[in-house]
Amino acid sequence: MLPFWTVAFFVILLLCIAILPLTHGRFWESNRNKAIIAGVLSLPVLVLFYHYGNLQPLLHEIKEYFSFIILLASLYIISGGIFLSGDIEATPRNNTLFLALGGILANIFGTTGASMLLIRPVLKTNSERRLIAHIPIFFIFIVANIGGLLTPIADPPLFMGYLRGVPFFWTLRLFPHWLFMMTIILVVFYLVDLHFWKRESPKALRRDEEMIQPLALHGKINILFIIGVTLSVILFKTPAREGVMIGLSILSLVFTPKGVHKRNEFHYAPIIEVAILFAGIFITMVPALLILEARGAEFGVRLPWHFFWTAGGLSSFLDNTPTYLTFLSLAEGVARTTGLPQEIIGIPVKYLEAISVGAVFMGANTYIGNGPNFMVKVVCEHRKVKMPSFFGYMLWSCGILVPLFVIVTFIFFL
Repeated sequence: MLPFWTVAFFVILLLCIAILPLTHGRFWESNRNKAIIAGVLSLPVLVLFYHYGNLQPLLHEIKEYFSFIILLASLYIISGGIFLSGDIEATPRNNTLFLALGGILANIFGTTGASMLLIRPVLKTNSERRLIAHIPIFFIFIVANIGGLLTPIADPPLFMGYLRGVPFFWTLRLFPHWLFMMTIILVVFYLVDLHFWKRESPKALRRDEEMIQPLALHGKINILFIIGVTLSVILFKTPAREGVMIGLSILSLVFTPKGVHKRNEFHYAPIIEVAILFAGIFITMVPALLILEARGAEFGVRLPWHFFWTAGGLSSFLDNTPTYLTFLSLAEGVARTTGLPQEIIGIPVKYLEAISVGAVFMGANTYIGNGPNFMVKVVCEHRKVKMPSFFGYMLWSCGILVPLFVIVTFIFFL
């Protein structure tokens, strides 16, 4: 039984990830500074488990960390070798189709890969328009988060669930949740975009028509490598799975046509940042996972809708991957101590559904809820698209997403 204070290092690290980019942006830009903070907070946990003489829980999480980061890195590298050129007319219909495609591709390329693949073509398509700040916001809602609910490679939390024993195709049962949210949000986006499109000047719309170029996909061979990553997740176990992913990433770098990475503005800094931060997260969260597993029933979270809102609410402000894992442990503790059926990885199916949907959907509530959110924001600002502030973004998410989450609760989790 670990004391509660051992969770402090995990909480402090997550608070650093949430707050420092807002208060000390220049300091936080350095991956070296991130590594120092992650290392300083991880060291006491390493010493703690060494003192207790049981390193097994720690070694288990480190093993899962390498599987997790290799999947993310392979999808990031391979999708970085695919470039969509061209410029279609920036009508509400075309923009809605772009986002719908992104929501589907998020389940194949992962939310990170699909976001990095499509955000630049979306911005280029709309570059002749003036009123487009709403487009990246809905892009984050759909492509970087909600769209990625149907496969373990779509969103990092679901992959961690797969590593914990959730069957690969189990997430397909979440299709009704996915279809409901995707349909409603795409309809809302179409109406919002139509409103702003009608306010564009005739000159901007005329220039948009004049700049039309056919779409063309470059680096098509990487689609085969993406399929290879998916098959490796289904067919292989550690370490063969990770070896195949690394090999496919190398092949992508070798066979991607020259110039594609440059046109995609591809670089390794984002995935290095994710690797550093999650190394610290996976180490410092071990005490939290063990405490929740042992004493989960004491926290009063017992019903599916409790798990949906608590897992989702924390995913809004902390990264949704550690939040998902934390609530899996909580659900396991509740199921064991209350005698509920332990149907999948030791928890009831309804709990697993609620945690999965909550973590994936509500990661869209803030810029820091899911890794791709902030990456999309950075790309947009680099392209001189004015993005709302942290709280300005939350006005959009609270006004559009939160009411939909209430409806999801009544339809699926009560």
